[in-house]
Parts: sequence; structure tokens; C-alpha cells
Amino acid sequence: MDLYEYQARDLFEKHGVPVLGGAVATTAAEARAAAETIGAQSGGVTVVKAQVKTGGRGKAGGVKVAKNADEAQTYAEHILGMDIKGHTVKRVMIAQGAQIAEEYYFSILLDRANRTYLAMCSVEGGMDIETLAVERPEALAKVAVDPNIGIDAAKAAEIVEAAGFDAETGAKVAPVLERLWEVYRDEDATLVEVNPLVKTAAGDIIALDGKVSIDENSDFRHPDHQAFVDHSKTDPLEVLAIERGLNYVKLDGDVGIIGNGAGLVMSTLDVVAYAGEEFTLPDGGHPAPANFLDIGGGANADVMANGLDVIFEDAQVKAVFVNVFGGITACDAVADGIVQAYGILAGHGKEPKPLVVRLDGNNAELGRQILDDAALPKLERVDTMDGAARRVAELAATAH
Repeated sequence: MDLYEYQARDLFEKHGVPVLGGAVATTAAEARAAAETIGAQSGGVTVVKAQVKTGGRGKAGGVKVAKNADEAQTYAEHILGMDIKGHTVKRVMIAQGAQIAEEYYFSILLDRANRTYLAMCSVEGGMDIETLAVERPEALAKVAVDPNIGIDAAKAAEIVEAAGFDAETGAKVAPVLERLWEVYRDEDATLVEVNPLVKTAAGDIIALDGKVSIDENSDFRHPDHQAFVDHSKTDPLEVLAIERGLNYVKLDGDVGIIGNGAGLVMSTLDVVAYAGEEFTLPDGGHPAPANFLDIGGGANADVMANGLDVIFEDAQVKAVFVNVFGGITACDAVADGIVQAYGILAGHGKEPKPLVVRLDGNNAELGRQILDDAALPKLERVDTMDGAARRVAELAATAH
């Protein structure tokens, strides 16, 4: 998960990285109020910065220096709603102004190729670091970091020396690199980048901008990271699935997909897409998968009801394919789950959509019998994966 700049700034401050005052605003009026407060610390000067998860904000006009609160409000009015590389600006950060003497660059990231971490540092910051790396690679120091040791005082000294800092400045920069390492380590990040890391006219070292990417696999260790999630960028159905604890990804088609196991679901997507080529929709397209939904091994009634509930909420879905290979969870348990899920959804006033079920593997015959006996409305049972895929594509096509 990539963080917005204001979120990265708050994390830096939490770990003792020197930063300037900053506040986020979603309206021009909020921006003015923030500028009045924050600008008092810098002679009235603030910086209005678009908060989008992409680069090139300055070139697009998304970063403006305001001399007073009136200018901050005017700039915020212009920046809010701006499109920057396909990202609509919905909030701005009002940052304290600074008298910059020098600009540097620092980052630490996961080096997958070498199975270690990599620190990159340069005394030439504030510019496109990719351009610097290509045109003047000697100006960008690259220092491997042992994950078991991290960036301690010795490693920080090695980095600033490799980057070419003079002794006086390097002595000030090194402790900041140690704090940035703490952010990387303690927050389970895969990237921490500061561009620019600046020296002010007063000689202070400040992280003036920040980019942080967090490994979402570590969320169980960081319940506070949920506050970083921007659901305004997430499909509402995916938000609903997250709330239900489902492994769901929204796609663009019209055939809902439920399976147990990521590999089986991926195969099901391919088979349905292939089968859909046989049928033509009114717009000239073909039936295709509407989602990825893996219910794993826990296909009980609640899990199945939650899965069907999310898929039935998708107005694009015209038919649903439940494709299960019984293993740890037997097919009769899956069938019982489907039957009970129908009851749960009926209690919620949900009208079922055409549903094609294919059961195979452990206790498949018993599971099929349970579904046949239940005679659930709009449910069809097909024994083969290819046959079920063709039937659900046909149902989706005829439902248009």
C-alpha cells in the first residue's frame, strides 16, 4: 500500500524524523485555516501540495508556494479537483515553508534480486532520481543493508561517506538516516524515500517530502495501518468484501465467479472467458468474468452467503458460477453452505441470480444430491468445469 505524502510525514514524525508542520485539507476553507496556523511558524509562508499517489505534481501545477493564507486558499481552490496523470486531487497538504540551502536524496527499499535491502543516497536531491541514475550514476550511492543489522551509526556513516557529504553535513544527516531506517523496519515498509532531504539556511536537516510503501502482508501486526486505507479509491464492492473478510477483486465482466483456492479461481476465470467467446452480447462484446472471489477452504454457510451477497450486489453480474473442488472442505459441506446461504439471503430480501454450481472431489456425489433435493430457484448443477462455464456464459448472454 502506497501512502499519501501527509501520511508519510505523520509516520516520520512518529519515529522522530525531523519534519516541518503540516496539515491536510479537503476544501479551500480548510486550507486557509491550516495556512493561518502553520504559516505562523514560517513568516506566513506555506506550501500547498496536491495529495496524489503519483509523481510529477510540481510540473502539473500541483505544488504552489503561498505567501499568506489568502494565496493558500486560492491555490487550494485551483489544485483541488485537478487531474494529475489520471489521479483526481481530493485533498491538499498545507506544509510549513522552509528556507532551503541544499537538497539531498535518500531512500531504502527491498532489493529482491539480492535478497537484502538497498540504501540509495545522493547530495543531488530535489530532481527526478531516475534521470540522475541514468545520466550520472556516479552521483547516486548504493549501499547494501543487512536486514539483521539495519542502518546503525556505522552503516549511516558509510552511506553519507559514499554519497559524498562533507564531514559536518554528514554528521547531521547520519542520525536522520537511522530514524528513517526505524520507519522502514518498524512499519514493515518496502520503500521509504525522501526527496528532497534538505539542509535549511539554519543548518537543520529536514525530511521535506516523503514516500512510503507498506507491505500489506504485515497488516496483522499493524491494526493502526487501517487508517491509511483510502476507500475512495476502492470499488465499493471491494470495500464490502473487505468488511466481510473475503478475497475479492472486481473485474469488468458479467459472470460472477466463486471458487475455493486461488489457482482454481484463476483457472475458472480463463475457462469462463474462453466459453464466453461463443456468445455475443447486445453491445458486440462477450460474457466475461465479473470478479475474482476465493473462499478458500472455509465454504460454510456464512462464507458462502457473504460471497453471494457481494456478487449479487454487482449490477453488472447476470449469472454466477460456483466452482468447487472438495478437499479439506468436502462438497457436501459446500452444498449445505449454498442451501443455507439462499435462506440467509432470502431473509435479507435478496433476489437470487442464475447460479451454476459445479462440485467435484471429496463427497461430490453427496453434495450434488443435497443441491438436487433442495431445488433452489435459478440454481443449475453441471458436473464438468467446461460445461458449467459454457452454461453460465449462456445464461449471462441471454439475461441481457
